[in-house]
Amino acid sequence: MTSTPSPRRLSTPRALWRLYPFVKPVLPRLIGGLLTALGAAVMTLVIPLVLQAAVDGPIASGDSGQIVWACVGVLVLGILEAVFVYARRAFVLTPGTRVEYEIRQNFYVRLQRLPVAFHDKWQSGQLLSRMMQDIGRIRRWLSFGLILLVVNVLTIVLGALLLFRWHWALGTAFIIISIPLWYFGYRFEQTYGALSRKSQDQAGDLATAVEESVHGIRVLKAFGRGKHALQKFERQAESLRVTELRKAGQDGQLWFWLDIVPAVAFAVCLLLGIWLASLGQLSVGELFAFFAMATALRWPLESLGFLFSFLVDTRTATDRVFEVFDEQNTIVDPEHPATIAEPRGRLTFRDAHFRYQDAAADEPDLLDGIDLELEPGETMALVGLTGSGKTTLTTLPTRLYDVTAGAVELDGVDVRDLRLEELRRHISMAFEDATLFSTTVRENVLLGRDDLDVSSPEAQSVLDEALEIAQAHFAYELPEGVDTRVGEEGLSLSGGQRQRLALARAVAAKPAVLVLDDPLSALDVDTEALVEAALRRVLATTTALIVAHRPSTVALADRVAVLEHGRITAVGTHSELLRTSAHYRFVISSLEADDLRQREMEVNL
Repeated sequence: MTSTPSPRRLSTPRALWRLYPFVKPVLPRLIGGLLTALGAAVMTLVIPLVLQAAVDGPIASGDSGQIVWACVGVLVLGILEAVFVYARRAFVLTPGTRVEYEIRQNFYVRLQRLPVAFHDKWQSGQLLSRMMQDIGRIRRWLSFGLILLVVNVLTIVLGALLLFRWHWALGTAFIIISIPLWYFGYRFEQTYGALSRKSQDQAGDLATAVEESVHGIRVLKAFGRGKHALQKFERQAESLRVTELRKAGQDGQLWFWLDIVPAVAFAVCLLLGIWLASLGQLSVGELFAFFAMATALRWPLESLGFLFSFLVDTRTATDRVFEVFDEQNTIVDPEHPATIAEPRGRLTFRDAHFRYQDAAADEPDLLDGIDLELEPGETMALVGLTGSGKTTLTTLPTRLYDVTAGAVELDGVDVRDLRLEELRRHISMAFEDATLFSTTVRENVLLGRDDLDVSSPEAQSVLDEALEIAQAHFAYELPEGVDTRVGEEGLSLSGGQRQRLALARAVAAKPAVLVLDDPLSALDVDTEALVEAALRRVLATTTALIVAHRPSTVALADRVAVLEHGRITAVGTHSELLRTSAHYRFVISSLEADDLRQREMEVNL
């Protein structure tokens, strides 16, 4: 598993610029939000100018009429500021959620399209934390953090320039004393960035731990390992807590400087201003306006700590999201796809090799030159010892994995030359580990029939036939029949029930080629016999490749292929191989022994 596979680190502006394609459609509204926020800031900066005019004018002269107008002016500016703040929120709220939606949707599509090899490497909790937490953080930053950061920086710059309006010495003193803030901000970005990345990765690991514990709750309870899982969770949660405390420490240090530096600047400027006023170089109104302006700048200065940490967290979140977008998808549609108008179901392996990407260079290929041909309508059983590569071989026809050399062909066409949608319409699979989705039995079984309306009479006919073949009559006896929701991953059903529904799903797809990876392993002997009898009707017109772990499954086949050390060492009928292949006899005897033990267990139960 991996959680931090990114090989490079872009600068913060370049990293965040990668969001531009998602932001571009809503950019006008975001700019509108920026301008209205800037308008609110301008209103704040104008108020000190009005106050200066009021102090030096009507207040100094005692003209009460003019004082009223000055008060009205400040009130109007305050109301305008509130209107601008409201407009900013109205402008940015919808665009932010729209960007979040687009990123999340594209992220999900990317997860669906990336090959199985990608999902073999990545922890599900890491993907979940990116999908939910990181994308949500990006939305909040675009709607709030980005706008405030730009506006507050511009406010600081504009306000600092206005400070020179009253006296160059006051403006210079304020700017010079504030310079350390930028230095500490730079240091903060360097240190906080690493901690932010570590924290978000640890949060993903913690999400993985929770997910594994929830999915494996039956195992943990059965073996009394709940305390062990809790101890592991506590260690991971403690590591995350320590990282968060270190982040808070860095944040606190920055806040310290953001509090103390403006306070020092205020004190120095106050002394300097009083001295200049005593020399007659500064009026009381100008001094009052100067400190009103400095007070107005205090919040933008103090907000930099929060906004810097928000910026760094968002940059880290963007990195994590684009690590998934940047993953190379090696299993894609061809540029010039072929098509099979009327598939016959001839499945051919031509010198097919396969090795996993992380395999050592000196390791032999897991599949080392497979040559095998299934005639249209033929049922081929695949047998071999554990670890011989049977399951891996079944993943190649549908391109869950691609061969690393050689080819797999359907009706003479390399499967890599077909669009994935067409290929997987012609070839259907049922796995030993039956996975169902948290939806109804009907929708689970008809998953591969996107050409049907699941509520139509035709779909009902297909559903009934598939359930009949898979001996899944229990589905009609569920509380709401075939419209009963089976629960997350189908765990509300038994293993045999899940397998039968998974088999029904494969049969309902009505493919030209059916690939079955020991789909009857969880069935009792009597149910298995009924399913095999029904399957013979389906297999009479469908090409089938069946991984066999029981002698009864071998009996379904027209021919048997023996897989040994990644190679097909023998092909023939059951009786032929018993005469000619010593390894086949050994494999069959092993299967018979396992089958006998299972039957004895069922009798004892």
